Amino acid sequence: MLSLRKISLVQFKNYAGKSFSFDKRIIGITGRNGSGKTNLLDAIYYICFTKSYFTSSEAQNTQYQTSGFRLEGVMEREGNEGKIVCTLKEGKKEIALNEEYYERFSQHIGKYPAVMIAPDDAEIILGGSEERRKWLDALLCQLHPGYLEHLITYQKILAQKNSLLKSMNGQGGSQDALLDIFDEQLVHHGTPVFEWRRAFLPGFIRQVQQLYDYLAGKHETVNIQYLSGLHDQSFTALLAANRYKDMQLQRTSGGIHKDDLQFLLDDHPMKTSASQGQRKSFLFALKLAQFEVIKEHKKFAPILLLDDVFEKLDQERVTRLINLVSSPVYGQVFITDTHAARILTAFKENADNFQLVEMQ
Repeated sequence: MLSLRKISLVQFKNYAGKSFSFDKRIIGITGRNGSGKTNLLDAIYYICFTKSYFTSSEAQNTQYQTSGFRLEGVMEREGNEGKIVCTLKEGKKEIALNEEYYERFSQHIGKYPAVMIAPDDAEIILGGSEERRKWLDALLCQLHPGYLEHLITYQKILAQKNSLLKSMNGQGGSQDALLDIFDEQLVHHGTPVFEWRRAFLPGFIRQVQQLYDYLAGKHETVNIQYLSGLHDQSFTALLAANRYKDMQLQRTSGGIHKDDLQFLLDDHPMKTSASQGQRKSFLFALKLAQFEVIKEHKKFAPILLLDDVFEKLDQERVTRLINLVSSPVYGQVFITDTHAARILTAFKENADNFQLVEMQ
């Protein structure tokens, strides 16, 4: 089992300096809105992923009128402790595990997996394709170390190629030889990403369906379609076919960076046809299936972070969710709520495994 034993936050978001210790499997975090419940969950996520769940801007992770922050967490996994330290100082970010600093932050991903479920997750369904790719990439990089390495390199090459396409337009010159080199590299790093995505989804949707039926309390057919230009032609052929168009657009118009997922309910797009309750059931099923996949792959349960679920779900779905995560197979669970009495009542059957953290 993976569990967080201690965490300290210095100048992180609304925390000037605060430490927490956890000795139970289920941790309830209560307090009024703005007291720092979600920020504590984000700090836990940060030490697992070396970044915030909610923002890509480190300035937004830093306490107002300060220039850096420090997070320190002690994780225990199968009897072994790991001390993770994340610091941002004068614009420089460093991550260390047991006093050894990483050369690349990507080396840390997957060591201490976690799954966050938060209100903003609705954007996975309602937002643009980037939100869905981001969700899928975050999942797959915890399963396959090579996935993240290929993806990072692909994105760097893509930025270089797009920069060349812009400069060509401005100068009116042709750089076919250099474009060929970039395309070869995009194919080399992009093809494995596509294959991992394609291989993963068929088995995953079966787990999503089971969890959806349980949370919704009835059966409705859900599905995930993987939309990619690589289904119909090779990556090399796709890039070659788009070469002229890309030169006109000054950007690479086809590739894994344009892939999308379509979520379906009874063969209709969930984005437009599902009710709010159906979308919530699907999102929770999606995230809990993500949890199960990571658990199966790692042979231990990741940390589960649940933000504000009592406010976002109806009572029936909340009850089913609580019954599910109360099971020991779910490992350590952190759950926030504005009402201490409500969260205590929800977990009264698990009082021996429950710890309440009250924010002041």
